Amino acid sequence: MRNERHIDKTLLDHFSKFKQVMILLGARQVGKTTLLKRIFPDAQYLLVDDKPVRDILESYSLSAYKHLIKKTKQIIIDEAHLISEPGRAIKIMYDQIDDIQIIVTGSSGLHIKNKTGESLAGRSIVYNLYPLTFSEYLYQTDIIEKIDSLALQKILKQDSKITPALFNREAAVEKIILYGAYPYTLNTTQDRLYLENLADSAIFKDILELNLIDSRAKAYELLKLLAYQIGNLISYNELGRRLNIHKQTVQRYIEIFEQSFIIYRLPPFSRNKRNEIGKMPKVYFWDLGLRNALIGNFDPLRIRPDAGALFENFIMNEVKKIISYDRLNYNVNYWRLKSGAEIDLVLSDHKEIIGCEIKLSKGKPTKAFTNRYDTAKVHTITSQNFY
Repeated sequence: MRNERHIDKTLLDHFSKFKQVMILLGARQVGKTTLLKRIFPDAQYLLVDDKPVRDILESYSLSAYKHLIKKTKQIIIDEAHLISEPGRAIKIMYDQIDDIQIIVTGSSGLHIKNKTGESLAGRSIVYNLYPLTFSEYLYQTDIIEKIDSLALQKILKQDSKITPALFNREAAVEKIILYGAYPYTLNTTQDRLYLENLADSAIFKDILELNLIDSRAKAYELLKLLAYQIGNLISYNELGRRLNIHKQTVQRYIEIFEQSFIIYRLPPFSRNKRNEIGKMPKVYFWDLGLRNALIGNFDPLRIRPDAGALFENFIMNEVKKIISYDRLNYNVNYWRLKSGAEIDLVLSDHKEIIGCEIKLSKGKPTKAFTNRYDTAKVHTITSQNFY
């Protein structure tokens, strides 16, 4: 099986452009270690879970570090947050060892932020790794010959044409929508147990280590509520009332889930015009298999009332992943009037505004959007024309 990822070239080019530490963040099981070992085969791999290695790293001794690293040019510190003061350790190596190239992995942005503090300010560049894109899935299953950005490029070109495919496009989409896009699931077409265990334990492993969750039970309930509300506006006050916790606790838990690569919030698009929704976000899951495990539903799309919301989430993920990997400067939003008129996806930069209605089968964008933004371009994305 081919294991290449969309972000490979960006990471390979890092040290030809920058001296800074490379930090690769992403959820557990998303393939960080596999990717780095593959594209940096000569790097010295330091597993912090290995106690002798961790003891040396926690010595904060330059001579101990030089003895550990010897003449290696590149080092990979896997799960660096397990060190008591990772920023301090990395700073010593970065500042005191000539020509060293340091690569660090982590499963949560909170670990890096909370444990490194200002130690790596100006000394690091962060990249994110997500579950597979649709193109990566097709490539790794030998359906296509090259990873591409076609899903995003069709949106940017407002291309709604249905292009004949040499594979069953709908079946591939349904597989990802139901069972997600973690690399492990490529070889297991219906591994509910893997996803249920991931949802039940790995989700909270890093979060609990940070001691930021007051109640695991409430956090889990909140995540399940969010799973039922993908693609809908969320109210922190309403969620707090349903769970009998403070609005501020809801916001803090959601921020933790975001930093742990479980969910993300999509803010509204607004140019401060009257009657536009200006504050309430929508929430989507980075992996739909994980989301379905949370609610215990792996039914086929044809009998699901949430099929449209799942496809919308799938498209949002494609757009967000490719924009991140290609380091593009597009803002990603939704748009909605208080009357209910809505555009599911709005991409914008300093030059253009593109609005997209996302429908599993067919639909038309509301004219209310172009009435307000007459230079905007709009079209409909479906399961037949998105790729």
